[in-house]
Amino acid sequence: MTVSPSLLALATPKESGTLFSREQLYFILSALPDPAFILTRSGRYAALFGGSDHRYYHDGRSLVGQSVFDVLADDKAQWFAGEIQYALESGVLHIVEYSLSGSDVKGLKDTGPDHPIWFEGRIQALDFPVEGEDAVVWVASNITEKNVIETQLRLQSETDALTGLFNRRKLMDVLDAHFERFHQNDQPTVALMFDVDNFKRVNDAYGHPVGDRVLVSIANVCREVLRGTDFAARIGGDEFVILMPSMRLAHGQITADRLRQRISAGLAETLGHSIAISGGISEFSPADRTCTDILKRADDGLYRSKRAGRNQITCV
Repeated sequence: MTVSPSLLALATPKESGTLFSREQLYFILSALPDPAFILTRSGRYAALFGGSDHRYYHDGRSLVGQSVFDVLADDKAQWFAGEIQYALESGVLHIVEYSLSGSDVKGLKDTGPDHPIWFEGRIQALDFPVEGEDAVVWVASNITEKNVIETQLRLQSETDALTGLFNRRKLMDVLDAHFERFHQNDQPTVALMFDVDNFKRVNDAYGHPVGDRVLVSIANVCREVLRGTDFAARIGGDEFVILMPSMRLAHGQITADRLRQRISAGLAETLGHSIAISGGISEFSPADRTCTDILKRADDGLYRSKRAGRNQITCV
């Protein structure tokens, strides 16, 4: 690969007594484990250094001379062009995380990796033009393994280990987000809170393993009945909360009653026991001062259902 003197000057010590020949500088840059792309304002790959860690990187020398618009799908190429533009205008180190999959690279839709590969890009504007254009150096580090570990840890921190539903911590984050959308965009949202009728008796009579099977069965019914946009969480013991965005109270009650009936039928079939749930359901209101106000109303509805004889959903 031919390297211009201006690019080799990137690594030439200006204040040091150590001097390298152009050939030495080429081999130093080639030995960099992560690839460092020189990308011009128009998105052209002007040069490539490094990428010697072949566990994570393929030989990308064929990219030199091409544009991101030649090798990437249009939406991904536009994203790269935007990040280059931002780095050039800001003049400061710009750090981004992004993924590339087979569908993002032209010609690789069916032959590329079967999962996205994640990168951290460190982008810095150069203080000299490259072949007549402003340019950046873009160092791409493969962080797929790190991303997988972080995703697993995040899921563990947000998920109830027994049922696989979300936990209270995640519920409060999602509830807060829906509360903000409601006040900004008037997006209706319904919250259902329910628990298992006489759950302590179930544990005492049949043992905790059966109690656990009850909770897992409830979680499975929630996955079957609820929409993909709905949110289900186990918030402790036998208590569950369902958030149903873009839904009014009347339709929410229909869904809640269908859920109640399916849970009872499912438990009778799989466990051979007659077990029911009671709950309260409420809709976000302009009078709500905090996102927990709706949970307090739903909780009040749950206890009204208990007092009224159980195995029912009360609207509040």
